[in-house]
Order: sequence, then structure tokens, then C-alpha cells
Amino acid sequence: MIKYPAILNVKNDKIPYITDSSFEKYKSNLLENGDLIFADAAEDETVGKAVEVNGLTEENLVAGLHTIVARSKDKKAEFFLGYYINSNTYHRQLLRLIQGSKVSSISKGNLQKTLVSFPKDFEEQQKIGSFFKQLDYTIALHQRKLDLLKEQKKGFLQKMFPKNGAKFPELRFEGFTDDWEERKLGDHAKYRRGSFPQPYGNKEWYDGEGAMPFVQVVDVTNNLTLVENTKQKISKLAQSKSVFVPKGKVVVTLQGSIGRVAITQYDSFVDRTLLIFEDYEKETDERFWAYTVQKKFEIEKLKAPGGTIKTITKEALSSFDVHFPKFEEQQKIGSFFKKLDDTIALHQSKLDLLKEQKKGFLQKMFI
Repeated sequence: MIKYPAILNVKNDKIPYITDSSFEKYKSNLLENGDLIFADAAEDETVGKAVEVNGLTEENLVAGLHTIVARSKDKKAEFFLGYYINSNTYHRQLLRLIQGSKVSSISKGNLQKTLVSFPKDFEEQQKIGSFFKQLDYTIALHQRKLDLLKEQKKGFLQKMFPKNGAKFPELRFEGFTDDWEERKLGDHAKYRRGSFPQPYGNKEWYDGEGAMPFVQVVDVTNNLTLVENTKQKISKLAQSKSVFVPKGKVVVTLQGSIGRVAITQYDSFVDRTLLIFEDYEKETDERFWAYTVQKKFEIEKLKAPGGTIKTITKEALSSFDVHFPKFEEQQKIGSFFKKLDDTIALHQSKLDLLKEQKKGFLQKMFI
């Protein structure tokens, strides 16, 4: 049985086959290849998203609650309608027909009011359907490669840093055999919180001539980087009341999305909800340190006090136990993960480009 959440969450327009052993009562409603299954409810404007049934052989498939089934009166090329229905060209018709506030819905009657455009030439339909199917295959292939790289990185992070109680990691570069040193974070690193003049809403603190990037929690990604453009720019007037951070420094979020770490790619000023590592007692590789902090926060943020918005205080950080090897080994580890991160970023960029290309083709190839 196909239910509406499966339609809303379907990837690359493939149908997740959800079977139900009690299909006897649904015999009159069995689906056929070419049928369109619409989700008639959603919490946003994705209501009306559909999947096309294809490749159906021996399966007994029916549509479940909050779905609407449409069947073409005449034969259409495989995949053509599935992609057309999910294009912006068609979806714009649905927007004025959607009802509801918290949960949006569309009725069967309103769906019947929409118009479907298609080339009369069956071969052209085939070419369009085949084109998008191949594009989805390429997108899925890149997604699998990206997922595999991320899993590999996760495995290396587990094996190249000591587990609890261990004096060295499971996996090391050749030539390094010494135990890793264990210290309190407060004894190894010098750090401070950012700042910003109050009240936050004062327009004088933002933008204008000489404004610079102002880093807040929302500007720290999950990939050890800041966003390309910060949400806010800090005015020249406010800069003397904030904390300047040159590029190449490690920062970590202390509130909200706790434990997001970045190595700053550009000069900026930083908000009080972030901590800046300014210096270290011993020579330390920044990328190695960034991963050390990230891994430590994965554990510590679960203990953080607070409700919806949790906070880790600057003072609590000083008691965190951290492990690190000699500087040369830190560099090797940092360089290794830098290359891995660059490869992941390259694959992510290719995947994003393919998705954008598909979006563009969906706009230009349907009317």
C-alpha cells in the first residue's frame, strides 16, 4: 500500500512499494502501471506531489489514506506524466486550489479542474520521460557516492581518534607510535566568547559603509565552514563593541545548535553565542583541533542544561578532557581530513548542480 507520507518523501520519483497482506478488500482499487498517486495533504506546499506507478509486475498495490489516484484515459509514455505533474509548471495550478492553514490539502474535485499539457507525438513524450529518468539515475549515483564518502569519513573519525580510556587511536599513520597526551581543554587552549552591543535590534549596529561579516550560530555549517555570506553584516560603529576573528581560527557554537564547529574562511566579527579559540599552549594544527572539539561536543552537548535551547558555558569547557598527539601527527591527521572534506565538498557541489539542472529542465521542457 502506498500512503501519502511515502509520496512526499519519495526520492528521485521512485515509488517505495508498501505491500499489505490484507489487499483482498482493495481488489477493485488495484493500481496499474501509468497511474498517478497524489498526496492530498501536507504541512506545506508540497501537497499535490505525485508518483507515477511503473515497473509493476506481480505486486498487488493500492493507494492508502490521503491519496488520490488518477488514470489517463489514453496511453501516455512511461515517466512523462510523473515528471510533468511534479514540475513547477503544473504545480502552480495547484497553489490557488490548496485549502487549509496548518495542514494544506487539495480535493479530488479541485484536482480535476487542473489542466495537463503534453505533446501529441508519443515519441516526444518517450524522449522527455527517458531524459528525466536518466537524469535521476545520474543524481542517484552521485548521491550514493556522496553517502559512501560521508560514511567513510565517519569511520575514519572513529578509528583515528582514541576511544574512551585509550592512549592512542586504532588507526595511525606509519612512523607514529607515541601515546597521545590527555589534558583539560582549559589548560591547553586560550579562548573567549564573541560579543555584540545591545540591544540586538538597534539598526545602527548593522550594515552601512565599512560593514563586515557578523557570525552567528546560523552561519556555522555542519562541514567545518562558515556560510559564504553571513545573515547579518556588522556596522563600523558596532565593530569596536564586538570581537574580531581573523580567518583560520576555530569557532564553536555554544547555544541552540550546540557543537557546530568551523574554521573561519574570512575575517569577521563573532556573536556571544560562539566561542573562539585564540591560541594554544602547545603548537596545534587548527583542522585537527576543529575535529577534536567537534567530537568532544558530540558527547558533551547531550549533557547540556536547558530546554529547547541548550547552552554550554565557557566555564564548563575548561573541564573537558581532550587528547592530542605530537604536532607532526596532528598535521598528518588534519591534512588527511582536509583532503577528504574537499572531496566530499566536490561531490556535494556536483550533486547540487545536477539537482539545479533538473529543476531548470523541468521548468523549460514543460508548458
